[in-house]
Amino acid sequence: MKVAIIMGSTSDLPKVEPAVDILKSYGVEVNVRCLSAHRAHFGLSQFIEECNCDGTEVIITAAGMAAALPGVVASQTVLPVIGVPLSGSVLDGMDALMSIVQMPSGIPVATVAINGSKNAAYLALQILGTHHSEIKNKLLGERKEMENNAMKANEEVVAKFQSR
Repeated sequence: MKVAIIMGSTSDLPKVEPAVDILKSYGVEVNVRCLSAHRAHFGLSQFIEECNCDGTEVIITAAGMAAALPGVVASQTVLPVIGVPLSGSVLDGMDALMSIVQMPSGIPVATVAINGSKNAAYLALQILGTHHSEIKNKLLGERKEMENNAMKANEEVVAKFQSR
């Protein structure tokens, strides 16, 4: 099980690291790169070709401002590509969101919330879970735990206001 994560700049690393941690906690091999679509296009294309051949199953891309990276990656692979728009400009990530979500027909990029690398990791895990039962079962367990915690919080609220 392998996921690649590509960011456009080293300044994006703090926003990407939570995704790396989540994927590794599920036993997924993660290959992380910093390859700008604008400044390192040859190196980016080489890495995408590696991903096409080395068993990578999903590619997560994180970029801000013009956010060309997810689209450039998607144009060079048929692997699922997840785009994470990052804040960092005066438009606070809306520019990146619009850039990533408006891909032309036939070159889709799944898009999560601005700075949503955690959800990008979970979406990648759900994709992996379609072929890896251990991932699927761990996700189901985590969802059950979330439900139990939510129900416990509900019980606490009910108890607090029933006693008034």
